[in-house]
Amino acid sequence: QWSVRMRRYQYYRKPKGVIMNTFSELEDHALNSFLKDSAYGKSGLPQIYPVGPILYRSEMNLKSHSQTIEWLDKQPQNSVVLVSFGSLGSFDLDQVKEIASGLEHSGHRFLWVLRRPPAEKGGFPREYENLELVLPKGFLDRTAFIGKVIGWVPQLAVLSHSAVGGFVSHCGWNSILESIWCGVPIATWPLAAEQQLNAFHLVKELGIAVEISLDYNEAKEHQELVRAEQIEKGVREVLGSENEVRKRVKEISEKSRAAVQDGGSSHLCFENLVKTICSGSHCGR
Repeated sequence: QWSVRMRRYQYYRKPKGVIMNTFSELEDHALNSFLKDSAYGKSGLPQIYPVGPILYRSEMNLKSHSQTIEWLDKQPQNSVVLVSFGSLGSFDLDQVKEIASGLEHSGHRFLWVLRRPPAEKGGFPREYENLELVLPKGFLDRTAFIGKVIGWVPQLAVLSHSAVGGFVSHCGWNSILESIWCGVPIATWPLAAEQQLNAFHLVKELGIAVEISLDYNEAKEHQELVRAEQIEKGVREVLGSENEVRKRVKEISEKSRAAVQDGGSSHLCFENLVKTICSGSHCGR
C-alpha cells in the first residue's frame, strides 16, 4: 500500500500544473497550502489553477423533464427540498422507507430522486418501474399535493428554480458547486469516496450546510440506517427561512459568481493558465 501511494504521489508531482474545479474564496486555506514551503520542498508541487465553478446544464434534459419544472412552478418560493444522491446513489428498501417517513413527517414539499440499486456489483442504479412496490403503502397518495418522486432530474435547472429552498445531498463535488452557485443550502448525507470530508467542510468549517449525517458509508457492512427522525430534522433545518446557514450560503454564492466575472479570482487564474499554455512555459503563481 505504501509503495502504491508513493507512486501516485510521484505521478502528481510530474505535471507543470493542475486545473481544479473550485474557486479561491471557497477553499482558500487548502489552495494556499500548495504555496507554502514544506517537507515537499520549495518547488516540488505543480502550479494550481482554480478556475471554477465549472457547471454543466443540458437544455435537452431540461426539455425532457418539463413536467417537473411545471410542478415546481406551482410551488411557493423556497418551499421545496430536493432529495438527490447523484447518478450512483441508491439505497436498500429499509432505508428508502426511512427517507419516505422522514419526508412525510417533515410536512414540507419535496422533490425526491429515487434510484433503484444496481442489479450487480459495479453496475449503475436504474429507475424503478413501479414506485408503489418500494415506498410505504399509501405514501404517494398521502403526499400527492406536496411531493413528487421521480427517477432523474436536470439537477442544475432544479436547483436554479425559485421554489427550491434546500437540498439533501450526498455531497459530491459537482453537486456542492451547483448548490453554492444557486444559493441553496445543503443537508449533508455523504455516501462514499471523499464525500465525508466534503460534508465536514460544509458543515463545520464553512457553515453553509446542516447535518443529517457526516459519516454514512454505503460500503460499510451492516451500515446503520439513517433514521426518519434525523431526516425530518435535517429537512426542517435546511428549509428554515431565516437561519444563518441560508444567509451564509447566499454570501458564498455571490462570491462564486464574482469569481468567474472579469477580474474575478477564477477568471484571472484562467487567463494565467492560457498565457502559460500559449507561452510554452510554466509560470509561477
